[in-house]
Amino acid sequence: MAGASVPAMAQVRIETVDFGGWPNSYRMTNGTIELVATSAVGPRIIRFGFVGERNLFKVFADQLGQTGGDHWRPYGGHRLWHAPEAMPRTYQPDNAPVEVEVGRDTLLLRQGVEPATGIRKEMQISMEAPANRVTVRHRLYNEGPWPVTLAAWALTMMDPGGIGVVPQPPYAPPPQALLPAEPLVLWPYTDMSDPRWTWGRKYILLRQDSSATLPQKAGYGTRQGWAAYGLEGFLFVKHFAYVDGAEYPDMGSSVETFTNADMLELETLSPLRTLTAPAEPNRPAFVEHIEHWSLFRDVRWEANDHDVDAKVLPLVESGARVVP
Repeated sequence: MAGASVPAMAQVRIETVDFGGWPNSYRMTNGTIELVATSAVGPRIIRFGFVGERNLFKVFADQLGQTGGDHWRPYGGHRLWHAPEAMPRTYQPDNAPVEVEVGRDTLLLRQGVEPATGIRKEMQISMEAPANRVTVRHRLYNEGPWPVTLAAWALTMMDPGGIGVVPQPPYAPPPQALLPAEPLVLWPYTDMSDPRWTWGRKYILLRQDSSATLPQKAGYGTRQGWAAYGLEGFLFVKHFAYVDGAEYPDMGSSVETFTNADMLELETLSPLRTLTAPAEPNRPAFVEHIEHWSLFRDVRWEANDHDVDAKVLPLVESGARVVP
């Protein structure tokens, strides 16, 4: 990739590049980690990893460089949807160019209003100069004439061959623990006997297997505010805020994991919120959901509670962030 430099902060550099046939994509790097966001389609972050090393995000090679058309394409990478999932509302195409505003160490990707829903999507991406951390602010605006109830839904397609991990609620024995701790949500195609699942006492793990033919999905009312994916010694961690007492979509899911033969999705969701029409004064017309990403290398672990406790959890805690 090569391109022309864009004015940027001394320690965080932003430049335009051609990525897979998408011109005018934006590469952001602090010299250690890098990401690429597309402007020809989106809003979407199509690459994330250490500089010069593998992309941890799945990219669909047969869709590289494609634009336009009325059909939704997965493309790969990280995207923003609105929940709960419905056809065709959720699957509005993001095949058109997005507006891009470049700051000193930020990118703002602004999609046009979806004609069928009246919703406009934004991603604001910032990178920390001295650390392997990125913050992604996801915003959904209601630009239509009617109120809409929805949640912001941040989905990251991870490259095949890794393991997703979501924490269980802390263990407490009866009679102290008499009430349920959080929901575990299953889909009609969830097979709890599938060997890709590891249902541990402290963690739920889902392994991506490209030879498996059937998809798997589960949702979790995770209060700990993190989920992670390990792949070939790399560890990708998402931190997010859990809002006590709020109503979450999909029967109370703040995190969801999905896998098929192509990839594994690590997904977080905001609480549901009713966005009034923008013409109504002093009423909310957007919802925001923030993820903090951390990236680590040389982290090798097995799909069991002991290894997650010993090798993953200390890194998760070292990158923990308080989300406003």
